[in-house]
Amino acid sequence: MADKGDLGWRVMAGAAAFAGGFVAKKVITMAWKKSTGKEPPTNPESPEVALTEAIGWAVVMGVGMELARLLATRAAAKQWAKGTGELPSNLKSEI
Repeated sequence: MADKGDLGWRVMAGAAAFAGGFVAKKVITMAWKKSTGKEPPTNPESPEVALTEAIGWAVVMGVGMELARLLATRAAAKQWAKGTGELPSNLKSEI
């Protein structure tokens, strides 16, 4: 069973990842509109969406969301370490 520190970290990391993903989706959508001049595909799986557009959207969104999650979780870990004096146990290096 997880102790209170692990549970607290999981909640904090989850909230940070959610917030990062929310902001990233807005930024990526806005950048897509600005660079292509049109709305991103709402259903890239549809055969009515050009394959190049569907692949482009999937790559941009996938990389952007994962990058946002990574950066948000790292920032949360830094704040956690500042508050508790150590990194969460699952983020400690085993050197």
